[in-house]
Amino acid sequence: MDAMPDATGDMPGLIRSLHDPACYDHAAGPVRVIETHISWVLLTGEFAYKIKKPLDLGFLDFSSIDKRLHACCDEVQLNRRLAPAIYLDVVPITGTPDAPRVNGVGETFEYAVKMRQFPPDATLDRLDAAGGMTARHVEAIAATLARFHLEGCARAAADSPWGSPEAIWRPVAQNFAQIAPRLDDPADRAQLDTLQRWSEAEHARLAPLMAARKRNGLVRECHGDLHLGNLAWVDGQLLVFDCIEFNPELRWIDIQSEVAFCYMDLLQRGHADWAWLFLNLWLEATGDYAGLALLRYYAVYRALVRAKVAAIRTGQTAGPERDAVLTDVRTLLQRAATLTRPQPTRLDITHGLSGSGKTTVTRTLMQNPGAIRLRSDVERKRLAGLGALERSGSSIGQDLYAADATQRTYAHLASLAGGLLDAGWPVIVDATFTARGQRDLFHDVAQSHGVAFRILDFPVAVATLRERILERSHAGTDASEADLAVLQHQIDTEEPLATDEQADVVGADKPLHAPVQGHLNDAP
Repeated sequence: MDAMPDATGDMPGLIRSLHDPACYDHAAGPVRVIETHISWVLLTGEFAYKIKKPLDLGFLDFSSIDKRLHACCDEVQLNRRLAPAIYLDVVPITGTPDAPRVNGVGETFEYAVKMRQFPPDATLDRLDAAGGMTARHVEAIAATLARFHLEGCARAAADSPWGSPEAIWRPVAQNFAQIAPRLDDPADRAQLDTLQRWSEAEHARLAPLMAARKRNGLVRECHGDLHLGNLAWVDGQLLVFDCIEFNPELRWIDIQSEVAFCYMDLLQRGHADWAWLFLNLWLEATGDYAGLALLRYYAVYRALVRAKVAAIRTGQTAGPERDAVLTDVRTLLQRAATLTRPQPTRLDITHGLSGSGKTTVTRTLMQNPGAIRLRSDVERKRLAGLGALERSGSSIGQDLYAADATQRTYAHLASLAGGLLDAGWPVIVDATFTARGQRDLFHDVAQSHGVAFRILDFPVAVATLRERILERSHAGTDASEADLAVLQHQIDTEEPLATDEQADVVGADKPLHAPVQGHLNDAP
């Protein structure tokens, strides 16, 4: 929700009248109004009421009361998927604009969505601005969104109009059409033209993948507007609200388009580390690594969605406030331009026994300098149809840990890594890599893609390894099933790094990043 200041004098008569607590069928305190580019939200204390503006913006049409009623009903139904305790009902507004009654009797002249109110400062955009947002919130976003995409939203039918390359292009083109006439600066218009040419070329290149993903069920009825302003932290839980109800084409989308919005928003707010964290955790939960070939295209689109919203607001504001909104438009265009330029790719692998700190350190490295992390513990279980935290009950050398299963796991990791490198993403592979052949496989992947290859070495004392494994097993919060017997098997069968591999090694004596050396030097 993109709020504008409460300026009662600029509001239509109905909204001014609804500042009176007597208009409601329940006790109401002083009424506050939050205005967005498409609605007004009245905060009464216990409840909030959302009234849609009578607008037709092309991508939405609230121009008649029947259309607004339909949109209100859809809003309640759709948002109950993620926030059932918040979205309560659609209520009539009766009387007259000068003397309205919310949920009153008599002839209805407007409708509102009734919601349970939560503190406005609980939204994550405000929490972030106040310095109160942490990695814990990012982890909750990734987990909630992954569950929703896997279990909570319907899949588009193959013969539906949603999610085809043509359907994907329409809102992209609409962004350019609606932003362009609102730009005064020739430099801004030139940048928009460059972004349009890039988007056209990328769409043509990626259209076959877009079509394949629809056939494979990856176009789903998503939230559609997943930025920090539509996320809140209430009573220690993440609340996801205000999904797209007004245009099914903007809601029935590839799940990567949804992810791209939050990823872009975190980048735009100066949290590149959290953007990488969010993306990695969502990918680890869903396994949709192949979709990353589309992420940059969608992230540019999402930056332009935000630029369009800001551009529309320029016509609803004046003076210094309009100048601030124009600055938002410009910075979002710049963000979109930055997203068209991928960072240098590389392939890093780890080398270390269970408990050596590979996962802890690669979590840091995947956030800064940033990379997509692949974990053998997670992918091994995914290949077997198990969740990351499910126990397989496998013994050493059997079932998931049989030699052929291990070979399949490393081959799968190599295939994923190659696909990510093809799509222009840096990669870290978190696995023990105790066998020379495993390391050579990934060296060959890097060489065939023409990218830098590094081995992150974790030489940790055996006593420390044993201590860490016992602590991890007791906690039960990690995908690894390694116990002390597994550790001993690794010690007995490990093929140490050879002399000709040393040029690629980064470890305690040649640190890649401060957290690596810190973890190697310090026991937990």
